[in-house]
This record gives sequence, structure tokens and C-alpha cells, in this order.
Amino acid sequence: MLKGKKILLAVSGSIAAYKTTLLTRLLIKEGAEVKIIMTEAAKDFVTPLSLSTLSKNQVLHSLSENDSWANHVMLGRWADVMLIAPLSCNTLAKMATGLCDNLLMAVYLSATCPVVTAPAMDEDMWHHSSTKKNIEIIKSYNNYVIPVENGELASGLIGEGRMAEPEKIVQWLHSFFLTSKELAGKKVLITAGPTYEQIDPVRFIGNFSSGKMGIAIAAEMQNRGALVTLVLGPSNIDVNNGIKLVRVKTADEMFNACLEVFPKTDIAVMSAAVADYKAVNTAKEKIKKTEDTITIELTKTKDILKALGSLKKNGQILAGFALETNNEKENALKKLSSKNADLIILNSLQDAGAGFGFDTNKITIFDKAGNEYAFEMKSKSEVAADIVNIIIKQLHAKA
Repeated sequence: MLKGKKILLAVSGSIAAYKTTLLTRLLIKEGAEVKIIMTEAAKDFVTPLSLSTLSKNQVLHSLSENDSWANHVMLGRWADVMLIAPLSCNTLAKMATGLCDNLLMAVYLSATCPVVTAPAMDEDMWHHSSTKKNIEIIKSYNNYVIPVENGELASGLIGEGRMAEPEKIVQWLHSFFLTSKELAGKKVLITAGPTYEQIDPVRFIGNFSSGKMGIAIAAEMQNRGALVTLVLGPSNIDVNNGIKLVRVKTADEMFNACLEVFPKTDIAVMSAAVADYKAVNTAKEKIKKTEDTITIELTKTKDILKALGSLKKNGQILAGFALETNNEKENALKKLSSKNADLIILNSLQDAGAGFGFDTNKITIFDKAGNEYAFEMKSKSEVAADIVNIIIKQLHAKA
């Protein structure tokens, strides 16, 4: 299953680092090509010589050695997956904040491949609120986290925090590579973020959308092998390398970009929070505050989802979002029908932690066959995986 896969094993400073000798042997036995990097702290628990012997590759642990430079950029581009095992509490905090003070972090921050982590720490550390927050943060960056196990810890306590056993990590990688390329060759269009509709040179009509959800969906589609075009409204969220990015500002610009891309698209997910109205006339000069009240005439913007629904051909999958505050299911089903979409993804502003700006979301997906898929509150990267899984089911149904 792992034959020919290029795995970059990154070992951080935890007692669980001793397990990486067995993990390396299992990966090599599976036919994977393994390169290993370590933090200086990890060398206290397992020697570079042991891992170098098992992997048959030089183990790197510093950015430079003997007047030579470790090319961290190429390491992150070489791998099919970067596996950080064990992930210590210290390295987790660095990943969450972007602190770069060692080779492991330099590779992580420049990696273009998927990043998988296997945390390892004592139970009290694992359950600390800062650790929980950092785990959610790295998930929001589209990193994967292999669940910790319950058992005997280095402290002598029994509880959660043990790194997953090497055999389970290998099984996890089996599943990952089995599903990660299900969309190989598929062309995907995603919209994300808000639109800004100008009123005068300094003011606009907009909303609080950050673009996080759509960007997470784009990353998940890319991880599954899709060729992704992301039409993104005003947003400062980073987008993965390899995703074709089309930046727009207004609803009209987003409409035109989507119409250009959609005919050659297999899957389209309209997750952008497009402004429903724009000013009929845009003032050429800043509107002065002279009167107690002001009237601005508005007109509807173009309905992108409906337009794409009218153009949809057999075999294409079209999904839209419905952000509702009342009569959620009724409004979502109405949108599903009226827009000729295949899926509507509902999230409600009544759910704490869902909606604009949050790193989490809670969704329900409706399809044309009458199916309803309800999910619990999750990180947006996990929500993206749920959405892509349902879309893949739709593709299989249409095949």
C-alpha cells in the first residue's frame, strides 16, 4: 500500500521518539522511501545513527552542518506526506504560532505536501486548554492529527496522551493514501470569502466572511488529487500552493470568473458569502456626513449559484451554501430546488461556534434524493473533509 510513497518523518523531542525506530522499519518494509529529520531535543531519546541505518538515508537535524545547507524547501516538496511523530507539546505550539527556530519547523512551514501529526504528551498536558486550542489551530491549517491513545504514560500515570502505536500510524497512512487521490484529475471550482460592493471611494457593502470554510474545502479537494480553482473575495487567509487563485472584489467579478471556469468544471462548490445587493450608483466622491439620514438605492446582484445551475450539464456536481437564521431546513431545501443544485450545505447562525470568522463549523447537507446528513461541531478542515466525502458519493451515484 505504501510502496513508492515518499514519507518525510519528522521526530520531535518526546519520550515516544523511541518508537520511531519501529515506525521506520515498518514504513521501509511497506516499500516506502523514508527521509528523516529531527529536532535537537529528539536526539536525547533516539539516535540519528539508528534512524539513518534503518532508513538508509542521512538524518538531518540542523539547518546547516559542516559548511553545507539542509535544503528544507526541497524536503517539503519531495515528500508525498510529512509525518511529525511524535508531535511534542513544544513543537505543537510552534506549529500553531509559526515560530521557526529549527530544521523541523523550517520544513513544516515550507512544505507543499500534506502534513500528518501524531501527538505524544502526558495526560495533563494533553488536556490543557492551550493544547486543545493549538490542536484546533493546526487542524484549521489543514494539518491532520492522528488520535492519541489511552494507556500508561512516561509519568507513570494511566490516561490519554500516548502516541498512536507505529502499527496504527501505518494503518492510518494506508487509509490516507487510499482516499486522498479519489479526485485525481477532477477539475474543481470553489468560491470563498465575501464580496465588497462599493458605495463611494471609501465605503462598501460587505459582510463578516473570512473565507476560511471555502479555503479549507479547496485544500481538501487538492489533497484528494483535484485540480482546484479558487475564486476568492477579499480575504487575508493563506491559500495552499498549487491551487489556482483568482482574486475578486465584487459580486459581478465573482460571477464573471465563475462563468468562465464552470463549463470545464467537474465539481463546483459555491461557499462565498456574496452580497445580495449593490448600490445602483456609486458616488465618485466621498459621501459627506451632512444630513441626519441618507438613502442609498440598492439593486440585486447576480445570482451565481442559480446561473451555474441553469448551465449545469450531466455529470457535473454543483453545491451551494445556505447560511440561515430561521426556518433553516425549509430555506435550505427551497434553495436546493430553486437553484438546481445537487447539494445544499446548511449552517445556522443559531449554532454557537458556527458561521463567519470561527475556526469551527456545524453543518447539515441536503441532496436532491432527499438525503440529510447532519454533522457535529468540528474544525473547518474536518468539515471540509465531510463535505468532500459527500460530494464523492454524489459522483459515484452519477457515474
